Amino acid sequence: MYSHELFHTLHQLSRQLTNKLNEALKPFGLFNAQWAVIFVLNKRGSLTQKELCDYLFVEAPPMTRTIQRLVKQGYVKQVPGIDKREKHVQLTQEALKLYPEWENAVNKVNQGLLKHFPSASQEELSKLQKSWLHQLL
Repeated sequence: MYSHELFHTLHQLSRQLTNKLNEALKPFGLFNAQWAVIFVLNKRGSLTQKELCDYLFVEAPPMTRTIQRLVKQGYVKQVPGIDKREKHVQLTQEALKLYPEWENAVNKVNQGLLKHFPSASQEELSKLQKSWLHQLL
């Protein structure tokens, strides 16, 4: 029974965190899924759609829609790879210019969510999350 409550609470927490992030990104016309792609591309550089899917644990159809929205917004572009069947997704100059503003909004909401959570607890939670994710992979 305890595990059911643990996962139920995790799901509730995930939804709340996603909603808070979406609120912070709304003025920029972005949502959580788009921010995740932008963040990863900024951190890791040009990636294929498959690499993005694998890294973010997202299936291809929703990733395709997210990338299409970002292309339409002018924030990512698709560049043909060596193998013409695959395209690399990368941030545009416009996205790179706006990235610090987006990141600032995300950092602000994250800091607000953690302000009553002691630093030691944050570190422990981070270690537990990384360990659990590593075990699942």
